[in-house]
Amino acid sequence: MALPSFSSSAHPFSSSSIRYKWKYDVFISFRGLDTRFGFTGNLYRALCDKGIHSFFDDGELQSGDEIEPALLKAIQDSRIAIIVLSANYAHSSFCLIELLNILHFIKGNNRLVLPIFFKLDPSDVRHLKNSFGEAMAKHEKRYENDVNKVQKWKQALLQVANFSGYHFKHKDGYEHKFIRNIVEDVSRKIRRVPLPVADYPVGLDSRVSKVISLLQMDSSNQVHMVGIHGIGGIGKTTLASAVYNLIADHFEDVCFLEDVREKSKKYGLVHVQNILLCKILGKEGVQIEGVKEGISQIQRRLCRKKVLLVLDDVDNREQLEAIAGKLEWFGWGSRVIITTRDTHLLKCHGVGKTYEVRGLDKKESFQLFIHNAFKNDKVSLPRYTDVLNRAVTYASGHPLALEIIGSNLFRKEVQVWKSALDHFEKHLDNKVYEILKVSFEALGKQEQSVFLDIACCFKGYKLGELTDILQAHYGSCMTYHTEVLIEKSLIKIEGPNNRVTMHDLIENMGKEIFLKGSPEMPGMRSRLWLCEDIVKVLENNQGTCAVEIIYLEFPLLEVEDDEDLLKKEKNKDVEVKWDGKAFKDMKNLKTLIIKMVVFLKVPNIFQIV
Repeated sequence: MALPSFSSSAHPFSSSSIRYKWKYDVFISFRGLDTRFGFTGNLYRALCDKGIHSFFDDGELQSGDEIEPALLKAIQDSRIAIIVLSANYAHSSFCLIELLNILHFIKGNNRLVLPIFFKLDPSDVRHLKNSFGEAMAKHEKRYENDVNKVQKWKQALLQVANFSGYHFKHKDGYEHKFIRNIVEDVSRKIRRVPLPVADYPVGLDSRVSKVISLLQMDSSNQVHMVGIHGIGGIGKTTLASAVYNLIADHFEDVCFLEDVREKSKKYGLVHVQNILLCKILGKEGVQIEGVKEGISQIQRRLCRKKVLLVLDDVDNREQLEAIAGKLEWFGWGSRVIITTRDTHLLKCHGVGKTYEVRGLDKKESFQLFIHNAFKNDKVSLPRYTDVLNRAVTYASGHPLALEIIGSNLFRKEVQVWKSALDHFEKHLDNKVYEILKVSFEALGKQEQSVFLDIACCFKGYKLGELTDILQAHYGSCMTYHTEVLIEKSLIKIEGPNNRVTMHDLIENMGKEIFLKGSPEMPGMRSRLWLCEDIVKVLENNQGTCAVEIIYLEFPLLEVEDDEDLLKKEKNKDVEVKWDGKAFKDMKNLKTLIIKMVVFLKVPNIFQIV
């Protein structure tokens, strides 16, 4: 199979806003004749004195109704836009064009736009009254042959009038105090250090957009909770971090609580509650001593604050109830993002908006793997075509596996790649194994057993068939057990036939868990599915009462051409030489499935009398 075509040098995640790299902290838009030498000039100086790198057009870049490329670039490279809406702002067609570009490049990329209503009523802008109404009437007459242009300006003014910003009224105190409050607010926003996302993020931008759409960022009079779920290592935390970086500036206070599961387990829920309160309240944070006290303090202290809270890797209801029990714990406009492997937690907590993180597609997988395996080295990729295909197929779109295996094979020769993949196909990388195993360890004893049955023997079966087969082992509880496995992101029910599937690495993890905990002698194991083990048990009469399931199916040979097809037809049956007594001691055998096998001697227990 040929490698998918893409430019290896092109970065798949081109949005500068998501990478949090901007030239300017603030871009100031204003009508020069109104405020250049007064309010806006003083605001610019105050921002600079505070060390806030700001763009202030001195007039050299303005030229009629066109925006110079340098000014457009400044807008694109700014993290925050401050728009000083003064009485004659809308009279300038240049200001209105600039406003459209700000809304497109800044607001359109989920960065922050802060309007200042300077000595005018916000309703004048919102409803196009007084000077704003006069300005629009003038523009309609001037551009009577381009009605669409004026309509876009009107929509832009309506949009910016609805943003949360600052209002300075006539005789409303000192300007310097008003400016100081703005500068302190902006300073607090830009002090927020962006979270690390990924050295080489692939396929992240579309996923970020979908989560942000669920958050309904334009809704300021409600609190929204959104759940992000998926298997371990699939990229839930990476996605939540990228979303956090994009929208953090829109909130009064923010908190990203990492590893809630691990921190709760090691230090207790009170520790996690204290972290939340200290991050939000700063030096005013309170020291709590009990979970109930923590719940009371979170409700009381945060109910009037517009906060962004991310709870990363939650694994039980107690954590949610102690940290983000109800929507009314937080002020209007707040957003809570929860990452978990357990969809049942989200349902129980009333989180209706959820996003499942799925694996990377084939093109994305190749892109991530090649980056980690070769970095910027110039290599002849065709030499690696077969092993690249093999590695990407093995990882099945799992980002962590792609990164780890690619890094392990960095600057290695093809033969080393083949040897390493032989090893990984038998034994998962330790880091991948440990991350995936967390989901297994969270299961009850019977759910663990059902999961191992599916991973070792029954992946791909129809749900109805699987339920019928395992009823003999678990009774009428099977429906409940499979539902738990689905909620824990360990299995899926897919297709028109409701087949039970799981990620290939999850399957490998299950088999490895079982084999690690099983005796060396195959006949002493409860599950037998490896052909060589089953043949050994049958031919040497090594079966014991420990055996409960035997799934025997010899793998088919891969067909490359017609000659191979003939070989396959000749060799499709495999002979097992035995004396027919191997089942005698398998007194607890409940499930026996045999495919593509010919017995030279039929066991007495199967003979029809």
